[in-house]
Amino acid sequence: MSRSTMFKNYDELDFTDDFMFGKIMEDKELCREVLECLLQKPVGELTEVQTQREFKYVSDGKPIRLDVYNEDSDKRVYDAEMQNLNHKSIESLQLPKRSRFYQSSIDVDYMDKTAEYSTLPESNVMFICTFDPFQRDLYKYTFKERCEEDSSLYLNDGTSKIFYNCTYKGEDIPKNLRELYDYIEGKQANNDLTQKINDAVNKARKNEKWRSEFMKERIILQDARAEGREEGGDIRDAERIEAMLRRGKTVKQIVDFCGYTYEQVKEVEDSILQKVK
Repeated sequence: MSRSTMFKNYDELDFTDDFMFGKIMEDKELCREVLECLLQKPVGELTEVQTQREFKYVSDGKPIRLDVYNEDSDKRVYDAEMQNLNHKSIESLQLPKRSRFYQSSIDVDYMDKTAEYSTLPESNVMFICTFDPFQRDLYKYTFKERCEEDSSLYLNDGTSKIFYNCTYKGEDIPKNLRELYDYIEGKQANNDLTQKINDAVNKARKNEKWRSEFMKERIILQDARAEGREEGGDIRDAERIEAMLRRGKTVKQIVDFCGYTYEQVKEVEDSILQKVK
């Protein structure tokens, strides 16, 4: 796949890079079309699309950010996350527990507003993976709460966690999803949706405001990484990670850009949360 975002110039960013993915998905109509392709069912009119949606539960706590948070006119919630390996192991990404954490963050946010269990929305947490996340050669992996003693009985709590394997090469896949996977894998746009995405990417590359945002973010993270190489040491690493978290950098950004493992960053994040309890 493509190089890590850290080593790309702005003009090289594509739909699979976090920064570009977020900017493209700010377009409500295009975002809705991508969601419908992924879910293979209609999605209501999007009433809210937020990239890097922040959840913060205590005043001094670490904010949690979701890549692309959406709500539709039918009160359903969608969290879409673009996930690259960036030379890391699949295990180090901790996708199952991350999906659990993201879904719980959505629920807590809703309970904060209403305090009524009945108002919790149907929610879908979706990871669009440029690798096979469970290495079972399926084109997607959908997880819902099911009874272990009776597999026909579902909890029906309105939640789902879906992991998409864009590297899938089998034939038993919807045509439009196959074409989206091919585009994500680097092939030419060959249908209406992927052409719209490609046009949006080309337009975004000419957006000087977004270019400036990207460059500022990359410089901050590159400086942090360079400092880490010079000073070394577990304690110093923890201090640097904590400083980046408190400045609002996401776990994913620090892992992708700064060379730390997910476990390292998550341990520091958990420590921060413990301090404010």
